[in-house]
Amino acid sequence: MVMSVKQFPNQTDVFVIGGGPAGLAAAIAARQQGFDVVVADRAVAPIDKACGEGVMPDGVAALQGLGIRPRPAQAFPFQGIRFLQGALRSEAYFPHAHGLGIRRRVLHQLLIDRAAELGVTMRWRCSVDGIAQGQVHVAGETVASRFVVGADGQNSRVRRWAGIGSTRVCRRIGFIQHFAVAPWTDLVEVYWQDGCQAYVTPVGPHEVCVALIGSRTDLRMNELFAIFPKLAQRLRGAPCTGSTGSGVSLSSMAHSVTRGPLLLVGEASGSVDAITGDGLAISFRQALALGEALASGDLRGYRASHRRIGRMARLMGRALLLIAERPGLRTRVLEALTREPAAFSGLLATHAGGVPRFFMGLNALAVLAWGLCGATAFPASHA
Repeated sequence: MVMSVKQFPNQTDVFVIGGGPAGLAAAIAARQQGFDVVVADRAVAPIDKACGEGVMPDGVAALQGLGIRPRPAQAFPFQGIRFLQGALRSEAYFPHAHGLGIRRRVLHQLLIDRAAELGVTMRWRCSVDGIAQGQVHVAGETVASRFVVGADGQNSRVRRWAGIGSTRVCRRIGFIQHFAVAPWTDLVEVYWQDGCQAYVTPVGPHEVCVALIGSRTDLRMNELFAIFPKLAQRLRGAPCTGSTGSGVSLSSMAHSVTRGPLLLVGEASGSVDAITGDGLAISFRQALALGEALASGDLRGYRASHRRIGRMARLMGRALLLIAERPGLRTRVLEALTREPAAFSGLLATHAGGVPRFFMGLNALAVLAWGLCGATAFPASHA
């Protein structure tokens, strides 16, 4: 008679459903607070995903809080953001820190290694079948857990099982391609064109990641060079590394991020459009807040922190999507930021967490107001 071997303990303190960056960060944060933690994911690790592969400075600080400090060979530090449209060129630098360009698989492996170092139990190729009354049904087994964390992405089954609704306000399509070329700048470049943007993130000394994102459903990566000829000049002759990846850039918000002993984190709890560059940073900051809430036993604190963490990114996302959709308005804003680089620096510092979140400085605020002159309201689809 062959006895089956259990993959999971009978019980744990925290069961994390979803082993992507948000789930592993939540697991690490909970483990750092002394909890026993189990992570289950039906994918094979390390998990790759099409994304811009940039982590903003507040996300880098959150990673450090999780005990993760990539080596120089694993990531490329970027110092700010540059906007380009035609002859317009606006750039700003982070005031006190830097962001990181890092391949998604490399980042995921670093999170796996840190979780293993702390003693997190991780199980891959294991599908969770449901949750009920403090129990998780996974791979034919049942695990009792004090807390359950849903970190299973935009189309979260955990959120659905918990009866938590969500609102989607914007959906765009995106593609990424890596190119074997030395970065020509230590900034993330954003190329603007009607209906789409191209983001160039240096991810190593000899490689850049290019993301093409837009609202057109028929947009394809092979249009990149035709849409952005200046970027084409930069990349001419550079071989592609790996295949083209694709995905959806979604702006959404869960109606709640907790229900009883269940908590949502990362895109399961809501997401911001990739235009903000803030997705990973938000997930890592949420994870730290989740760990603190579990330690205090007061999940209301997590709800408050979650709202605060996402507030600025949502505001900036709405503003950037607005100018993305209105060419004349976008030109006025970029002209203003080009003329007043200090204003751009103030906005970037606020967005990246370098100054208090609601203080942009009078100059930055005045420039933004000038650029938005004539736009009386955000489109209803982004409200």
